[in-house]
Amino acid sequence: MIEVLTKDVLDVSGLVKRYGDLTAVDDVSFHIRAGETYGLLGPNGAGKTTIISMVAGLIPASEGTVRVAGRDMTPSETQAKRIIGLVPQELAIYPDLTGRENLKFFGRLQGLSGKRLTERTNEVLELIGLSDRAGDLTKKYSGGMKRRLNIGIGLLHRPSLLILDEPTVGVDPQSRNSILEAVEKLSVEGMAVLYTTHYMEEAERLCDRIAVIDEGRIQAEGTRDQLITLTGGVDRINLRGGGNMSRAAEALRMLPAVQRVDKDGTGLMLTVSDGPTALAGIVTGAGDAGMSVTSVEIVRPDLESVFLHLTGKALRD
Repeated sequence: MIEVLTKDVLDVSGLVKRYGDLTAVDDVSFHIRAGETYGLLGPNGAGKTTIISMVAGLIPASEGTVRVAGRDMTPSETQAKRIIGLVPQELAIYPDLTGRENLKFFGRLQGLSGKRLTERTNEVLELIGLSDRAGDLTKKYSGGMKRRLNIGIGLLHRPSLLILDEPTVGVDPQSRNSILEAVEKLSVEGMAVLYTTHYMEEAERLCDRIAVIDEGRIQAEGTRDQLITLTGGVDRINLRGGGNMSRAAEALRMLPAVQRVDKDGTGLMLTVSDGPTALAGIVTGAGDAGMSVTSVEIVRPDLESVFLHLTGKALRD
């Protein structure tokens, strides 16, 4: 294993990939530090897999650079590839081998042997929650178990950079949660993780920083809270009830935190700054103005709202 010589484990600058007249990736730049999980969030066809294929040295870039641990990554580069663990969307396991046999086979390909291979295999089985099924043929595994084993194979050689391409696609909710729990442990161990997904909740749960990507371009980048501010950083409070809602609407418009009040047939919809903090005053103000409030709902902006704000379409369009 080569030594990581730079603060950033991965540095991507001005990355472009063209296929004839089609530009699949257009001027993409980002970096990942050790111990950081970085997410590429976007719909299918946004360019996520093409980006990680260039990062892993599987295909050449048309323009731009990828540096892994200070080394330029190209399809012919071998040293930088040694510190990468790539977990593709497609399963790369042998169905007629047990889980343990799969790990040991791939471990040998990664240069592990003897006691070190045995110890690392046991560690990975524990991490991915398959210790009790290690002796079963993988063709008997559920889809989620196969996905977890796929991740384990990428972890065997303790990569400095782990690349996960949509690792929870097509798995049941329980297996999905097990996969996410395993990924959460990786950055704690100091590993840099590049995680692609079109699931907003996964990006919010796992990623320290997120790049919102669409049509091959990064539309915005930052922490979840930084991205949320792009929508204006406001919340919506829905008040349902009866009584004098017109008078309540007028009174609530006077509150400093309230930016807008709209009426519908069953209540009031408020646009506010910091909804949880403003809530008590809003409910009190509505009651004092003659509205009988029967239910309250706070709707906080999320990454779906950010994507809609940036692209004009829903994340899963």
